Amino acid sequence: MAPHRPRPSLVPALHARRRLLAGTAGFALGIGSAELLSGCASAPGEGPAHPAPWEHRLSGSAVVLLGERHDNPYHHRLRLAALERSVAAGWRPALLMEQFDTDRQADIDRARADRPGDASHLVAQAGRDRPGWDWEFYTPFVALALRHNLPVVAANLSRMQAQEVVRRGYVEALGAERTRALGLDAPIAPALQAAQEREIDIGHCRTLPATVLAGMARSQFARDAVMADAIARHAADGVVLLAGNGHVRRDLGVPRWLRADLLQRAWVVGYLEPREDGGTSLYDAEVITPAPPRTDPCAPLRARGSART
Repeated sequence: MAPHRPRPSLVPALHARRRLLAGTAGFALGIGSAELLSGCASAPGEGPAHPAPWEHRLSGSAVVLLGERHDNPYHHRLRLAALERSVAAGWRPALLMEQFDTDRQADIDRARADRPGDASHLVAQAGRDRPGWDWEFYTPFVALALRHNLPVVAANLSRMQAQEVVRRGYVEALGAERTRALGLDAPIAPALQAAQEREIDIGHCRTLPATVLAGMARSQFARDAVMADAIARHAADGVVLLAGNGHVRRDLGVPRWLRADLLQRAWVVGYLEPREDGGTSLYDAEVITPAPPRTDPCAPLRARGSART
């Protein structure tokens, strides 16, 4: 397989950015194209009343990356509804999931063979070592794939390997051949490295020692490259990747590691909350929903007394 070389990726000119605001007063606005888009959304939790204007792209050999805030139930419901409509219309993509590590693919395949159609069994077998995920959000996607006999693909670098990348680097953690195949042997531009470190820092509430940021950014690049590799191996008949917004963004995430032909077929949707704005270079479309009730995610980290000044 040809190496996936990182490249500066911009949204292609033909991809006018779309922003869909989903809430109690459902409406959709096109930003960048300066046009009012048709469509509306019902109250959060009830699913959209009509498809989003970009859903026609979920067809054929499309490479679709759907982001999320992991704990936002509105994001999961809206994504599931969009996929259900697309599958009902005949789309048969491979379902790639960040939530499953690549070393659990055998567990996924075994669970399907042992108890076909049982999504809960598959999740129990392949996700049992990933307690950080709320599997109630993701089991319906697995169930949809099983009902329609779609491939379910573990797309994420294993946690153990990711930790090894942080500590020891790509070659030591993944081996020289795998590192080259993923394109991780190519130098990372200083500006890109700095941007990824900044995102890691912000995502950890600025509580991490500065000395660990480079290694953690390296691990994030490795995860994205592995997900891009999974896309390349399953994209012949179309593919959809479910992953966090940070992984799907065009400037830093998985799209940077895609081959040129796959990047041309890619459609990236960020599922965001109010006051989050991806900007024109991050996503091809944005879906904005309310934020669910949540406590301050930074509080536990600050309580450890690790915040930097």
